[in-house]
Amino acid sequence: MINHFPVDGGSIAYDLTGDGPLVVCIPGMADVRASYRFLVPALVEAGYRVAVTDLRGHGDSDTTFVHYDDEANASDIEALIVHLGGPAVIIGNSMGAAIGTLVAAHRPELVSGLALLGPFVRNGKLNPVMKLAMKVATAPSFVAATWAAYYPTLNKGTHPADFTEYSAAIIAAIRHPGYAPTVSKTMQSSHHTAAAQLPNVHTNVLVIMGELDPDFPSPEGEATWIAEQLGGTVLMIADAAHYPQSQRPDLVGPAIIAFVAGAV
Repeated sequence: MINHFPVDGGSIAYDLTGDGPLVVCIPGMADVRASYRFLVPALVEAGYRVAVTDLRGHGDSDTTFVHYDDEANASDIEALIVHLGGPAVIIGNSMGAAIGTLVAAHRPELVSGLALLGPFVRNGKLNPVMKLAMKVATAPSFVAATWAAYYPTLNKGTHPADFTEYSAAIIAAIRHPGYAPTVSKTMQSSHHTAAAQLPNVHTNVLVIMGELDPDFPSPEGEATWIAEQLGGTVLMIADAAHYPQSQRPDLVGPAIIAFVAGAV
């Protein structure tokens, strides 16, 4: 059953399963909460209460908000953790990592640990021509087609067992009336606020990066840099790219469960 949590400007969709200490999972941009479909059952079986959200303007969340950036989504997660009774271990994939980082910096009492998967916590380096090309490619008229073309490259290596069906589902979600503009705004937002807050994060941190992640010139280099900034540890996942939680749940699941056990 889908839950909807009201925040200023609309409501956020989330699933809540299990009993025990709270774990909150945040997907990345253009993705939906089912990104954690293989990880949630393992966490619940291990004795945790798991909330998995959709970002603003994604999945089953509303498209009525003004802002769709990291800060806005972080405010939603902060409110949700308070509502559910924190603290929580936050698991964030891609943009979800930036969101979790901001929550940990702003409200440290709400966060007992951060597991960052394929994390974006700072902007990539693009020249002006590439920036313009990206702005055009992620405009509302093109964002679904752009994501349909790019998403397979983010799953290089081992594909999830349901890759074809899941890929079709997330593209259909973007094409649902009213969602392309909000996904476009999300994609065109910046991670500069998360980068600025890295020195203010003081919690347990695990960085998990797929060795084949095409979003970074050096996935291991980016993972190491993030871990150094946050005082965390790195786990590189072979034969996986930007979604290690769904590409290699056999490796990521046990690592996350061990990390959560040490953080709560």
